Amino acid sequence: METTTAQPPASQPLVHGARPIHPLWLRVTHWLNAFAALIMMFSGWRIYDASPVFPHIVIPTSITLGGWLGGALQWHFAAMWLLVFNGLVYLALNIASRRAFTKFFPLSPRAVFADLRAALTGHLSHADLRHYNAVQKLAYLVAIADLIVLVLSGLAIWKSVQFPLLRELMGGYDNARVVHFCAMSLLAAFVVVHVTMVALVPRSLLTMLRGR
Repeated sequence: METTTAQPPASQPLVHGARPIHPLWLRVTHWLNAFAALIMMFSGWRIYDASPVFPHIVIPTSITLGGWLGGALQWHFAAMWLLVFNGLVYLALNIASRRAFTKFFPLSPRAVFADLRAALTGHLSHADLRHYNAVQKLAYLVAIADLIVLVLSGLAIWKSVQFPLLRELMGGYDNARVVHFCAMSLLAAFVVVHVTMVALVPRSLLTMLRGR
């Protein structure tokens, strides 16, 4: 999803040794977050199948991780700690460097609809990967918020007795499971769209690997 509406001047040269598009700390935390989130998603599907929230929805075993409930739980909790600690580092560095404010804001509904219309009609530029378009900004902010909801709803399920206030904020234990499942579904949808957009703009993958 590394696209942008901004077109740089055609005469603007590429300066070797210039500041990278994505600094090293961002690339490391991004890939660790992605790894942890995918492990949690695949193992979470195996845990879900052991006691489905919606009986008519069953996840195929072939795309789950863990092999059995106990194994899936071990993968899930291991990835959870990685996601929590690495996610905190990611958020702290984004705020401290002010990247969160310069990359994701300003953002308005009008800009989102305008860039979405441009994308659907094939007029959205992919020239300058340093800037996010409004749709990207919204998608990334939603993904960050969704991961936070996943962690909090997971805690309300895992430590329901220890975190009664969190459980009640989720509407009770059963509702916390519904929230967790819906947040997981939103994450899965984001991953599919994100990978699709990366396939359409492969340079965005290179910048997340090399920084330039």
